[in-house]
Amino acid sequence: MLKSTLKCLTVAAMLAGSALSAAAADYTLRATANSNENDEDYDGLVVFKNYVEAASNGAIEVELFIGTQLCSNGAECLQGVADGSIDIYISTSGGASGIFPYVQVLDLPYLMADDRIAEHVLQGDFTRTMRDMALEDSDNMIRLMTVGNTGGWRNFANTKRRIAEPADMEGLKIRTVVADLPQELVKALGASPTPIPWPELFTSFQTGVVEGSKNGITDIMGMKFPDAGLQYVTLDGHAYMGALWWMNNEKFLSMPEDMRRVVVDGFYALQQATFASPKRKSIQAYEDFVAGGGDLYVPTPEQKEAFKEAATPVYDWFKENVARGDEIFGALTEAVAEAEREVGSDRQADLN
Repeated sequence: MLKSTLKCLTVAAMLAGSALSAAAADYTLRATANSNENDEDYDGLVVFKNYVEAASNGAIEVELFIGTQLCSNGAECLQGVADGSIDIYISTSGGASGIFPYVQVLDLPYLMADDRIAEHVLQGDFTRTMRDMALEDSDNMIRLMTVGNTGGWRNFANTKRRIAEPADMEGLKIRTVVADLPQELVKALGASPTPIPWPELFTSFQTGVVEGSKNGITDIMGMKFPDAGLQYVTLDGHAYMGALWWMNNEKFLSMPEDMRRVVVDGFYALQQATFASPKRKSIQAYEDFVAGGGDLYVPTPEQKEAFKEAATPVYDWFKENVARGDEIFGALTEAVAEAEREVGSDRQADLN
């Protein structure tokens, strides 16, 4: 009897607490990601929601909408952020390039050498520079909160042969998004860019419409592309798969400073979670790829340098053809140089 009474009281207290928390929420943030619950974006949002709701003592509630419940593509979702129907949205650089073309700077090849350099750059003033540019170009409606990761590094993968140097790319039909920059990169390396929607890519590999792509290993294995014939992956790591997290600026600024600090710290926690998630998930993905007969190749330093040299015309193309391209390219290369100095110094200190 006593146990039953205590159980009822506990349940009642929990329900009362839940009702109190719901009533206490002064701000509700509607966050969406056009992905699924196996994705790094979802991992980041779960960390963000947990941190923000706890650190605000329930004053902020975060609602998650995973998939296409609120919007279905970058342009539509960013419009939702601008008009306030969506508070938070994550896009790739390709998804935001129609509105902010200069974010494609993150797709420029071979500028950031590894995770430590990329993470140092994205936690610093480079992201703030891009934030200021986006605020200016959106009439202060869309705010870039942070840049995380969504899938590790882009590598060249194909159905035909091992790619060890740029000459091996000759003639391959490589899937790209519609954006100009990845198409220019594929052409610079001697292959043929072929824009294909993501949902159609598996069938396109099967039928030979395309023979290769630029993807991270978790996407390759998550979409079961080896079953469609994708058996060769070259770990050239030509681009860090940046994830841009946007927020309605008016909603952010409407909060008092202590709540804005909670949100900012929440995005920091989200960023760290998305930095870590692909590292863990890629371990099993690589193992499964090789176990299934996949050919995994790591270019030598000389071969990597040959890829970078072949791709250098893309830098000039970007600066000359993308709005504000020269400005953001300068900001990124300056940030990379600073990161290389600081990370190099830290590494050396730890070796002694």
